[in-house]
Amino acid sequence: MNAPGTIERPAPYGPDLHTHMTLLDTLLDRQTDAVTGSEPDAALPRRKQNRNRTLHLINEAMARSHMEDLRREAESQRRAHRLILADRLERRSRRLQQRAERASQRARRAVAQALIP
Repeated sequence: MNAPGTIERPAPYGPDLHTHMTLLDTLLDRQTDAVTGSEPDAALPRRKQNRNRTLHLINEAMARSHMEDLRREAESQRRAHRLILADRLERRSRRLQQRAERASQRARRAVAQALIP
């Protein structure tokens, strides 16, 4: 295929690295112009502010993902602790049941010896 933008014939222009920011800036320019009726140059400080905010949002997203990892790890540790506790209680229950069965056997034996002279 020989159409522009393919491997054999790359497009004469490439993607803009800041496409998402230029789109955001364009939208903000339109909003600013519509609300304040100002010139496009007056929105320049706001563009820088938005880029700053985007960088802050990246940090927030990283912090949020880190907190999510910590939450998952804590939940996993809680599950492991509950599993260990359940295993311990099961073993204790089994021991107590065996102890009760042995006591019952001793009582039966004592009754049997008392009845048979």
